[in-house]
Amino acid sequence: MQRGLILAASAACIFVVVTMILLKVMPGPLKESDYMVIGSVSTLVSLLLLFLVWAATAMKSNVFFKKRRK
Repeated sequence: MQRGLILAASAACIFVVVTMILLKVMPGPLKESDYMVIGSVSTLVSLLLLFLVWAATAMKSNVFFKKRRK
């Protein structure tokens, strides 16, 4: 329970940080489509990092490969 809450809070923080960085980097004046692109990229980055952290911490065994029986 607590691990999920920490992962969700970290994903939200990553989203906010990436959004702020992209708002500073994009040249102005911003249009509605620019805000949509910034939100999409922020969502992509935060979900990708959330998945990578979850795969590294929650799954102690190898997630993507099964061991063969000998």
